[in-house]
Amino acid sequence: MRLDGWRTRFFTAALASTGALLVMPGSPAHADPAGTTIATTAAPDGFRGLSNGTIIDYWTTRSNGEPVKASGALFVPSGPAPAGGWPIMAYDHGTSGMGPGCGGQTDTSKLSRPKEDQVIQYFVNKGFAVVAPDYLGLGRFDTGPHPYLEISTEAGSTIDLVKAARATDPALSKTWAVTGFSQGGQAALGTAHLQSSTAPDLDFRGSIAVDPESDLEKITPFVGPWVPEIPGQAGTAVNGFVVSMLAGLRATHPEVDVDSYLTPRGKQAVDASQSLCFLDIMKVVDGMGIGDMLSRPLNDPAFQAAMTEYMQVPVNGYDAPILLLLNTNDTTVPSPLHAALAAQFAANGVDFQTVVGNGTHTQVSPQMWDAIGTFTDRILATPVK
Repeated sequence: MRLDGWRTRFFTAALASTGALLVMPGSPAHADPAGTTIATTAAPDGFRGLSNGTIIDYWTTRSNGEPVKASGALFVPSGPAPAGGWPIMAYDHGTSGMGPGCGGQTDTSKLSRPKEDQVIQYFVNKGFAVVAPDYLGLGRFDTGPHPYLEISTEAGSTIDLVKAARATDPALSKTWAVTGFSQGGQAALGTAHLQSSTAPDLDFRGSIAVDPESDLEKITPFVGPWVPEIPGQAGTAVNGFVVSMLAGLRATHPEVDVDSYLTPRGKQAVDASQSLCFLDIMKVVDGMGIGDMLSRPLNDPAFQAAMTEYMQVPVNGYDAPILLLLNTNDTTVPSPLHAALAAQFAANGVDFQTVVGNGTHTQVSPQMWDAIGTFTDRILATPVK
């Protein structure tokens, strides 16, 4: 019987806390639990427009509990740490691809990412140490296709990097929060939900999610060979998202037999995309429609159960406040899905605040920046527990 990702992460954490070793078939045997640092490397001065950067290699786990290597970056403000240490802000990035180096958080040879750099610099300048995971499969190690939109491993990569960073730098506080955009917004919500069971000794204060992916698993039953091609770059991007999701699901849920839903053209696209970054994935699927990829509908109950386990955003069970920043003109994650998520949070009594803008996907308006400032000021002003 297959354990779902959330239960497996909890089970793995429980074993690690007692000093036990969980070894899954084919996994590397080692005695270090998830969140243990493997190695650190000083980042060049000016990387991401900042000083005091460190590249951290660390252990995390796949959703089946298998230990696996991952990487992320740490940026610490200049000067002496405040009493209790630097509070931590985890930054979860948006869609970037499927293969090694695509995460972009630790590759010091690549060009800067101005929008991402602005966010990271904002939090460092505000007095946070920032950790930025590449996510599983997107960093410095070739560990197979990134499980795109698998919420448990996104969250696990984030929480385990926080643990590794704190072990690396004693000036870091146990107080922390998480911010994410798009895929990273989904990851941030998954992190907020998972942290109480896998990092109960830390002091988690809340999450900020900007246009997060949510509820797409509820749309897939209506997807099949009849779906027409969406013209233009927007359609190519949607095709890239779908191919990436199918490649990730195929890698993590072999029992579903994803290939049986694909046409020869669709299988070729999934095969070709599973080691590429997103711009190259878009080239692979350019000129295709979702219907061209699928040989039958995705409404099989077994497929839907796996999809729900793989990517569903929890709508209850949070123990810290959430700031949702949502755009009405978002077509990448269609804005009705944002409204559905907010409605589900409200129906379940989740402690959340929503700021709505009229921008496009992940565009942060001045009102949203003000809300981020207020939210993080409250974190900084509250004494460490």
